[in-house]
Amino acid sequence: MTGWQTLLYKEVLRFWKVAFQTIAAPVLTSVLYMLIFGHVLENHVKVYDQVAYTSFLLPGLIMMGVLQNAFANSSSSLVQSKIMGNIVFLLLTPLSHCSWFVAYVGSSVVRGLAVGLGVFVITGWMVNIQFIYPLWILAFAILGAAMMGALGVIAGLWAEKFDQMAAFQNFVIMPMTFLSGVFYSIHSLPAFWQQLSHLNPFFYMIDGFRYGFFGHSDVSPWISLAVVGTAMVLVSSVTLYLLRTGYKIRS
Repeated sequence: MTGWQTLLYKEVLRFWKVAFQTIAAPVLTSVLYMLIFGHVLENHVKVYDQVAYTSFLLPGLIMMGVLQNAFANSSSSLVQSKIMGNIVFLLLTPLSHCSWFVAYVGSSVVRGLAVGLGVFVITGWMVNIQFIYPLWILAFAILGAAMMGALGVIAGLWAEKFDQMAAFQNFVIMPMTFLSGVFYSIHSLPAFWQQLSHLNPFFYMIDGFRYGFFGHSDVSPWISLAVVGTAMVLVSSVTLYLLRTGYKIRS
C-alpha cells in the first residue's frame, strides 16, 4: 500500500478494533431515540402527508449518527495522538498534508456511514421507509460525513486536551445537530426560528438526506446540495491549510 492508504487503513482499524464503543454505542443511542420519540409522538405529530412521524424521524436519526461520529473519529484520533506523543511518528514520514487529509477524512466517512447503516438495519423494520431518490441519499451522506471529518481535523488540531475537544463537541456540534430538524420540520417553528435554522448548515444536510427517502423537503434539494458543497469546500480548504502549515503539531 502507498503512504496514504496505509494511514487510512490504520485509522479505520483504530475505530474498528473498539467497534463496540465506536459503532454499537451510537447505534444504540439512535435506537433509543427512535423508541422513545416514536412511541410518544407518533399519533401527535404529522409532518408530511402520507408519511408517519417515525418514518420522518428515521432519516434524521441516521444522518445525525453519521455526522456526529464522522466528527468524533478524526477529532479524537488527532487529540489522542497529540496527547500520547505518537503523532511524531507520522511527522517523521514523507506523507504530504493531502495524504493526511484523505486518510483522516476518509476514515471518518467510513465510520459515519457504518453507524448510519447500523441505525438503519436495526430500526428500519420498525417503519415504512422508502428510497425514492437513492442518489440524493448517498450524496448527502458522503458529503456530510466528509465535511464533518474535515471539521474534526480542525478541532483535533486546535484542541490540546480532551476537555477542549469535549467542549467543542458538546457546545458546538451537538446543539447544531439537534437544532437542524432531526426531530421536527422547521415549518413548525415560529418565523424567527425558521430564519435562524436556515443559517445552520446541518439543517441542509439532514433536509437533503431526508428528501432522498420521501421526495419531500423543507427547501429545494439543489439549494441544500449547494450549501453543503460550499461548506465542504470551505472547511476542506481550511483543513488543508492547517495541515500544510503544521498548526499546533510542529514546533
